[in-house]
Amino acid sequence: MDTLPDGRPVPHLTGDERPMLDSWLDFHRGTLALKCAELDDAQVRRPSAEPSALTLLGLVQHLAEVERNWFQRVIGGLDVPPVYGEETGYVLDPARGLDEALDVWRREIARGRELCAGRSLDYTGRIVDGPMTGLQVSLRWVLIHMIEEYARHNGHADILRERIDGVTGY
Repeated sequence: MDTLPDGRPVPHLTGDERPMLDSWLDFHRGTLALKCAELDDAQVRRPSAEPSALTLLGLVQHLAEVERNWFQRVIGGLDVPPVYGEETGYVLDPARGLDEALDVWRREIARGRELCAGRSLDYTGRIVDGPMTGLQVSLRWVLIHMIEEYARHNGHADILRERIDGVTGY
């Protein structure tokens, strides 16, 4: 079985480390996309609960920023600006809808895959900002961090989706 009934890829349960890490990251990416499925632009702009302004649309944008930061800036060593002009991605633009944000997010994923292809898990890049600026991290560390980042935000997405239309789980 390559995919779950909901369309997400089944993560590897055995095997080599790199395919396992890649498959778990893809599973979590698929989970975020599933959380947004069949929702309209107004629904994905609905905030979680006061005082938070967190939205599903903001999470998609944020994770596009995260993909760019860790794969292009850290692993690729590229000097690229933030996707949305500010570092978090959470700021919503009234003119930007979910389809556009998902397209941007998918492009960032594809670019990250290109940059990581052929690199070993021991390949290192440097953190470019924040409290750990300048520290070296391995591609292995970045993949583990990305799995953790998506898992945490998918928990937020589950709560947001439940607030929007009562759908829970997955």
